[in-house]
Amino acid sequence: MATLFISDLHLDESRPEATDAFIHFLQTDARSADALYILGDLFEAWIGDDHSDPHNRRVIRALAELTATGIPCFIMRGNRDFLIGQGFCATAGVKLLADPTLAWVHDTSVLLSHGDFMCTDDLGYMRYRKVIRHPAAESFLNGLPFSLRNAITRYIRANSAARVGLKPPEITGVNQAAVESVLREYGVNTLLHGHTHRPDIHRFNLDGSEAMRIVLGDWYEQGSVLSWDENGPRLASFSY
Repeated sequence: MATLFISDLHLDESRPEATDAFIHFLQTDARSADALYILGDLFEAWIGDDHSDPHNRRVIRALAELTATGIPCFIMRGNRDFLIGQGFCATAGVKLLADPTLAWVHDTSVLLSHGDFMCTDDLGYMRYRKVIRHPAAESFLNGLPFSLRNAITRYIRANSAARVGLKPPEITGVNQAAVESVLREYGVNTLLHGHTHRPDIHRFNLDGSEAMRIVLGDWYEQGSVLSWDENGPRLASFSY
């Protein structure tokens, strides 16, 4: 059986076709997997574990139905849903992963990450990330009334969309030196991440050894899944 990896679904009630595709995926392909890993940005925005509406409850219910069958499911916070907490995880039956996390995947030690912390050329985003992802900031946000959190989130999303559109692609991608640095830190040669929405498998030399960086795709216009079995990793996309 294969281990499955997805990221950057950006599920939102305004895009029901993506949510339908994800739930169908959980009810079909994921049911025969060794495990499922979601490497950040499952949701377009997650305002806190009290962010309960029909759309989100439907997603959580589908995850809970999968994990109830005994399929392990792991989730990592992304830059859009970094307020996912243990309440969400307990209800969905998933395990929350730190970013980055080492995993053993079919005889290969793989470093898993959402990937945004390696976008070091985007100095404005890195400054924003340092502030917003600080534990004190997360605690402060979680303590605000839901309506205020919702207003702040909408403001951040609007400004983020405007800024990203003005940045060249090389700025918003991961920095190769940052990639190599984190691989050396963890003592591995394989990195798997999302965030950039540029699915590909990059091979390069790291200190005399072959290294690999696998990038997951987003689910804006089609589904994107990495399947890893005894034959190695395989990126695939599908229409919905």
